[in-house]
Amino acid sequence: MQPLPQATLSRRDLLLGGAALTMAGVARPARAQAWPAKPLRVVVPFPPGGTTDFVTRLIATKVGQSIDQTAIVENRPGAGTVIGVDYVAKSAPDGYSYVCVAGSFCVNSVLLKRLPYDSLADLRPVAMMGMSEQALAVFPGSGLKNLDDLRKAAQASPGKLSYGSFGIGTTPHLAGEMLKQQMGGLDITHVPYKGQGPALTDLLGGHITMMFGTWLDLRDLVKSGKLVVLGMATEKRSRFAPDIPTMREQGVDIVSNTWAGLLAPAKTPDVIVQRMNAEVNKALALPDVVAAFDKNSTLALPGSTEQFKAYIQSEIDKYAKIIATAHITAEG
Repeated sequence: MQPLPQATLSRRDLLLGGAALTMAGVARPARAQAWPAKPLRVVVPFPPGGTTDFVTRLIATKVGQSIDQTAIVENRPGAGTVIGVDYVAKSAPDGYSYVCVAGSFCVNSVLLKRLPYDSLADLRPVAMMGMSEQALAVFPGSGLKNLDDLRKAAQASPGKLSYGSFGIGTTPHLAGEMLKQQMGGLDITHVPYKGQGPALTDLLGGHITMMFGTWLDLRDLVKSGKLVVLGMATEKRSRFAPDIPTMREQGVDIVSNTWAGLLAPAKTPDVIVQRMNAEVNKALALPDVVAAFDKNSTLALPGSTEQFKAYIQSEIDKYAKIIATAHITAEG
């Protein structure tokens, strides 16, 4: 058989090549676009302002800059963070929706019996971001200087001492119940408020005896002598308040912190979750982020998704024990 003329071969090659390009052009849109191909959405289930909002906005900005996409932070408060968390739990698991959670996420999983989502099955941990350490502050007029003073005063006058919180099931409330349990079942009255502002105002006025709060919220009041700290609720002495002993040093095993971390819908692909984890950890190491965290007495907490998952489970277990022992219900 004689070979085809060269011109015929060239024309056939061109026709075949054009068909291949056409097929590739048809197939390309069907493929999933590489992540990230559009802006990220990060929901904060709290009102604007506060440590959680600050941490989320700062880290989201840095992550967005690193991946060359905008990271839009959206506040969706309500129902003790349930509204915002549920919104993300039911979002598409495509790697573009995240929610920043705090201790309330773990408390709700135990305290609320009819959540619209399953805390552990419908969401997956992505990355821890930051933590604010808590301390136990008292009104100076109480005369209390340490936990031993507190124990003696509570035993001498059961029910006379009181502690404030931002409401039923909040971290300050459960830290107060933990305090009572760890100190042998002291009779100290809980006074819930509708937010931090009113609680602090009454503490400063001596209308309540004590309250747990973050060092960021208490530090200036302590330095000015308007409040006295009995101890830091930390595993070891805080680098932000190295002169204040921990509660553990005084024989009371209490660790209570306010933290912020990212979750994503449960079926978000592993490769995207791990990439986001790496981006958050990278952002936490940036000098300007470290400086901003230090200024706000906040610890940067880089780590793996598995470490964050284990931490969430440990917090759920801790609060479950406190809530069961104190017979706490969502209604009080």
